[in-house]
Amino acid sequence: MLPHATTTAVLVNPNNPTAEIRLNDIQTAARSVGQEINILNASTIRDIDAAFAKLTQMRPDALLVATDPFFFTRAAQLVVLAARHAIPSLYFRREFAAAGGLMSYAANFNESYRLLGVYAARILKGEKPGDLPVQRPTKFELVINLSTAKALGLEVPPTLLARADEVIE
Repeated sequence: MLPHATTTAVLVNPNNPTAEIRLNDIQTAARSVGQEINILNASTIRDIDAAFAKLTQMRPDALLVATDPFFFTRAAQLVVLAARHAIPSLYFRREFAAAGGLMSYAANFNESYRLLGVYAARILKGEKPGDLPVQRPTKFELVINLSTAKALGLEVPPTLLARADEVIE
């Protein structure tokens, strides 16, 4: 979507126990494609506002919002700030794109909940929870908000639209 982007800001909650692991993965992936990563930390509502103020000074090409329950509870604030600062943003839940965010790429939660039901049934039938395999998500969804892309002056390549699981007009 941004073929000439060289710098991406990543909003992360440093209080999240998985934050460091996620950042390491993001930085490794970014290095492999020649991207520079700028980290923005936020764990409170005020921190989010401060992060976006800092974002304005950094002037990255895009923003990645790292997976975090706190950020999910602040989805409206994050989407509004990204629009106000005209920064193309990628989120971790489809609800962000539905609320006006540019795009999301995430595990399909309906599939995860279905699997949870299957596991509950297996346990109720007598299987020991410790004997059940740990499964990672295998189905992911890409959601693109075309209205937001247009507002940002971005043209979504037809190949990306074709790959999207949902396109919000």
